[in-house]
Amino acid sequence: MAFSGVSVIKFAYILGMLMAIANAEDIFLEWHVAIDTSIRPVFADQPVITINGMFPGPLINCSTDDMIHVNVFNKMDEPLLFTWNGIQQRLNSWQDGVSGTNCPIQPGTNWTYVFQTKDQIGSFFYFPSINFQKAGGGFGPIRINNRIAINVPFPKPEAEFDLLIGDWYQESYKEIRSKMKKMQWAYFSPPDWMLMNGKVSLMNPNTTEHESFTVTKGKTYRFRISNVGTAWSFNFRIQNHRMVLVETEGSYTNKIKLDSLDVHVGQSYSVLVTADKNPADYYIVASPKLSHADANSSIYGVAVLHYDNSTTPPIGIPPKGLDPFNLQLSIDQAKDIRWNLTTGAARPNPQGTFNVTNVTLSQTFILQGSSARIDRAPLYTVNNVSYLTPETPLKLADQFANGSGVYELDKFPVNASNIDAIRGVFVATGIHRGWIEIVLKNELEVIDSWHLDGFGFYTVGYGIGDWNPQLSSRYNLYDPVVRSTVQVYPRAWTSVYAYLDNPGMWNLRSQLLKNWHLGQELYVRVYDADPNPNKERPPPENLLLCGNFEPPPAPPTPSAPSPPTPSAPSPKDPSKGSATSQQVAW
Repeated sequence: MAFSGVSVIKFAYILGMLMAIANAEDIFLEWHVAIDTSIRPVFADQPVITINGMFPGPLINCSTDDMIHVNVFNKMDEPLLFTWNGIQQRLNSWQDGVSGTNCPIQPGTNWTYVFQTKDQIGSFFYFPSINFQKAGGGFGPIRINNRIAINVPFPKPEAEFDLLIGDWYQESYKEIRSKMKKMQWAYFSPPDWMLMNGKVSLMNPNTTEHESFTVTKGKTYRFRISNVGTAWSFNFRIQNHRMVLVETEGSYTNKIKLDSLDVHVGQSYSVLVTADKNPADYYIVASPKLSHADANSSIYGVAVLHYDNSTTPPIGIPPKGLDPFNLQLSIDQAKDIRWNLTTGAARPNPQGTFNVTNVTLSQTFILQGSSARIDRAPLYTVNNVSYLTPETPLKLADQFANGSGVYELDKFPVNASNIDAIRGVFVATGIHRGWIEIVLKNELEVIDSWHLDGFGFYTVGYGIGDWNPQLSSRYNLYDPVVRSTVQVYPRAWTSVYAYLDNPGMWNLRSQLLKNWHLGQELYVRVYDADPNPNKERPPPENLLLCGNFEPPPAPPTPSAPSPPTPSAPSPKDPSKGSATSQQVAW
């Protein structure tokens, strides 16, 4: 029987998908989340959020389409939620782990997340999403590996390293949180340190432990780098070694050689590094953008690339990267990061099969991030609206009351600023199976960073100054990279396209923690009225209830009648066994 070329391609695609489904695994994790005051990452007595005693938390190492079960035991003294930065939660925003989708896990209780890494590959991370807790730790790496049936567009590296880099405060995250009512802390007072996998710089004279990665001459390694911080963008480089960029947040990129790479808050990248220099130790550096800090500053992160037979410490001073104040250089680098159109990723067909060359937009959001004082409180806003978190999660209100009593859909403008700065529950309609353009504008003097849960978006344009529709003629619609977190430079704009094929309630937020905590967010409600679970999954069986739908307290147990005066015990019949049971609260 003869097959046409098209038939062979279709058969190979179907076979590949069937093999992927057959190979998907269930991964079961148990996390005990607690406060540890003995770690002292910056030599201060402060609470650090650990998972199973680890800081940073454990790696989630999985593959495309795996089912992840994470049983979270909250041993802290306040409510807790985890979100999975960049995991799209296909058809299942119930597992997204933000205030608009989930009731928090209360202290002394546990709850199990169950989600699928559906049609995804790449480098991501998780973190606690409420109560400013990300500033206290609780974050960790996520790797989604390709299925064996789908080729990776570069040779297999000798090893992979997860490198979580982020700023850190000298004070407790609880103290910082309590100070957010003061303008100085809300708008200024940046973090004090830069940590690499939870460790301070090699250059710090007080440190007894710094981060180090051991390599063998001639071998190539994959570094999965994430900015898990709260405020600082940073420039990353390795002394005397060039990097090859290959992936960002689930998208394989065109390979570009780099001496340094800007990584903005919430972003993740994969770079390949070949150990092709003389065996020695070399500096690994992460330095903040828009800062005059030097290598001896606490907000410089410095680690070591150690050749396995090296006896030579790093020589000289840590290398300099891009000018931290030259934003045009950073923009040019961002524009050079492009989608690899010819390789497969989570699916066998090339990434470029899905593109934005000829899309028809269904709607446009123009969202301006800014700050405002409302009732004398320092806040951050989107279109002059500071998000007010209701006690009832939006998704719960949708399920049981069509949102009534919790939020009013489309109450606030999505393409202009509200006249007066106000607080409110900002929920906007996203047209199901429609293409949306989101123009993100930054009125602030810092590099902002925006994230959309539930989707990857196409980063089609960057620009300095104000945005106008005519600028769309300059967009890259051929090979824009797809990611879930994008930077917006000071007094500048960034434009992204997204295809809203994932029904649910999805958070669109600033990744800068102060901004998010103080209101720079909204939710996009993508609704499909079809109750078919293949369109959107129903609530999980272990759904937590709170707010307007919190179950009433159980009635008190009636007092037992007084027992009769016992008589003398009768002799025990040795032929009858006995049993006891206990319920232990962990």
